[in-house]
Formats: sequence, structure tokens, C-alpha cells
Amino acid sequence: MAEKSPKKISPVKDFLSGGFGGICTVVTGHPLDTIKVRLQTMPVPGPGESPMYKGTFDCAKKTIEKEGARGLYKGMAAPITGVAPIFAISFLGFSLGKKLVIATRGSKEKLNKIELFAAGAFSGIFTTSIMAPGERIKTLLQVQQGGMYVRLFY
Repeated sequence: MAEKSPKKISPVKDFLSGGFGGICTVVTGHPLDTIKVRLQTMPVPGPGESPMYKGTFDCAKKTIEKEGARGLYKGMAAPITGVAPIFAISFLGFSLGKKLVIATRGSKEKLNKIELFAAGAFSGIFTTSIMAPGERIKTLLQVQQGGMYVRLFY
């Protein structure tokens, strides 16, 4: 029985797949991220006062009542513009990392776990500088509630 050779690595296909995956991740996960940020940044209640939100579901309910479902997607433009390229670049970097490992060892055999780890670590190098500014912008937009703006610059 002949051993199968690994599939051909396509950086373009990996780049496009990563971009689409990034968009899907943001669209599905952003409402919970908004709730998380609002819970983390809500004001500390004074003595005898109730907290602004009692928990995750209360925060979601109050956000939808006050701002509509679109309130859960506040600040989504920053991660969409950042995460799609981040995932695309990450997938591309992983693809290039696999090619680098294959070229280094001179064999097209299936990569072992250590080699896959090295290719994945290589992909992380590309994404770090893109992530931080987008996260900052997203958080600033998420904590805006109606006319209220929580100042995060000190």
C-alpha cells in the first residue's frame, strides 16, 4: 500500500479561507464580547445601590431593550476590519510555515506535531502587530452607551 503524500499547500486558498473564517468568528462572537466588556467596565455601585447589570443575561436584555439588537454589535467594524486580515494572515503564515518546514527538512512527508507547532508559531509572528490597535478601538466603541462614554485614556 503506497503512502499518501500530503495535499498541496495553497497560500492563496489559505489566505481567503482565513479571511472568511475571521468574519464568521466576529459575527457570531461579537455580541458576547460586547456583553463581557460592558460587564467589566460597568461602574461600581455605591452603598445600597444595585449594580447596573446583574449578569450576562441581564446585560443582554437591557442592551437590547435600550439600543435594540444592533447594540450588541456596537464596535464590530474594528474587529471585522482587523480579524478578517488577521485570520487571513495567520492562515497564510501557517501555510508559509509548513512550506518552510518542508523545505528545511527536504522531505514532503506528513508533518509531525512538533513541525506543525513550529508552523503555527511562525504564523503568530504576522498577526500580533495588527491585533492590538483594533482591540483598543473595539473596546472604546463597546463601552459607549447611548450618550454615555467611559473614558479609557488616562
